[in-house]
Amino acid sequence: MDTISDTIIKIKNASNAGHESVSLPHSALRVSILEVLKKEGFIKSFKDRMVGGKKALVAELIFEEARLATGRKAPKIKGVERLSKPSKRVYKKSSEIRPVKNGYGTLVVSTSLGVMSGYEAKKSGLGGEALFAIW
Repeated sequence: MDTISDTIIKIKNASNAGHESVSLPHSALRVSILEVLKKEGFIKSFKDRMVGGKKALVAELIFEEARLATGRKAPKIKGVERLSKPSKRVYKKSSEIRPVKNGYGTLVVSTSLGVMSGYEAKKSGLGGEALFAIW
């Protein structure tokens, strides 16, 4: 599995399971993705840690005030969709970037200036590889 898919699926699964945090292997791409998710309000924060002698990122997750029927807190992240894959890359011009789920979600784009949200890319007039959508 590629780095991006691994990152977003681990975060989504930990959130759905009710975990307060999730540990991910450290990489520069993961740091960029976590910065966007923090800025967009999908995670509280993230920190570098040493886990088992290896550098890791620990992300603190956000939950909504509402409770599920099971009594657990409702996760902030409702779903994710991987758009660009190693087998099929998806590129978007700035004019092609649209809101995700009528503005309730975020498109994460890799541009020439780094990884950023679709809103920031469109505002800057930049296109790039559409990595994933999260809502």
